[in-house]
Amino acid sequence: MRIVVLRGGTHAWGQIDMADENTKRLDGWFEALERLPVPEGYKVEIVGGNVHMTPQRDIHWETIRELLWALEDRFGRRHARVFSDVRVDFPGHQNGFCPDVAKFRDGATKNEEGRWQYDDIEFIGEVISRGTAPNDYGPKKTAYAVAEVPVYLIADPYKGRCTVFTEPKDGDYRCELRVDYGTDVDLTTTPLGLTLKTDEFPRD
Repeated sequence: MRIVVLRGGTHAWGQIDMADENTKRLDGWFEALERLPVPEGYKVEIVGGNVHMTPQRDIHWETIRELLWALEDRFGRRHARVFSDVRVDFPGHQNGFCPDVAKFRDGATKNEEGRWQYDDIEFIGEVISRGTAPNDYGPKKTAYAVAEVPVYLIADPYKGRCTVFTEPKDGDYRCELRVDYGTDVDLTTTPLGLTLKTDEFPRD
């Protein structure tokens, strides 16, 4: 389920001015959303100038937890920069995403506004919910490729499949790998350097 509650406009600005304008607009929208009675258990993101509210289901969270555990087992639970549902602004028109899982490189720091920066991200994992697939496979995938996120994984509990995108270049991913649940995902040649086991990923 996806609820689109707002739509933004477009402007013609220079590259730097556009980035600043996007950030200001995103700040304003997120501040306004914090004052709204958003139902508990809903994830809120701004994708291409649209605000999306998506209910979090148990299978969704169980999958996120499997990804978090795999990353923490590999990089350590105390020092790894691994977050869930934390706002990161990405390239493009008003893209304030809150990835289900984001792993930042060692030494990553927040910017002057106190936010994590997309160019420090090594991995993003998104878990498909009802109605979110068009975003995860569409504008979010494009934004992650433009941001040159090295590894983007989509876990789909409805199809029982992981899709992994790697080698971002010129605004797209050059490599795509599909792996059914129950089969290991080989990420040893990526910055993660791990093998992701999917046999415990829940299905819907």
